[in-house]
Amino acid sequence: MLTFEGQKIQGVQSIVAKLTSLPFQQCKHNISTVDCQPSGPASGMLVFVSGNLQLAGEEHALKFSQMFHLMPTPQGSFYVFNDIFRLNYS
Repeated sequence: MLTFEGQKIQGVQSIVAKLTSLPFQQCKHNISTVDCQPSGPASGMLVFVSGNLQLAGEEHALKFSQMFHLMPTPQGSFYVFNDIFRLNYS
């Protein structure tokens, strides 16, 4: 599940459709902080990221925060189980 600016989106096809419909083609992430914690008995990982987004052609960066809940696969990698994204206006 993806929560993008308060909108809940579920399922791979719906998430891809949302991300590809955003009104810009290029975006640079400048990460300021990353915090991680183990999550539950399934060996998941919570990851919180904050930083700035610089959109192509825009003078000012946008502040953002994002939380990922990563879950392990049997092959030893991880997949995104939950993702919450929010622009920080102030």
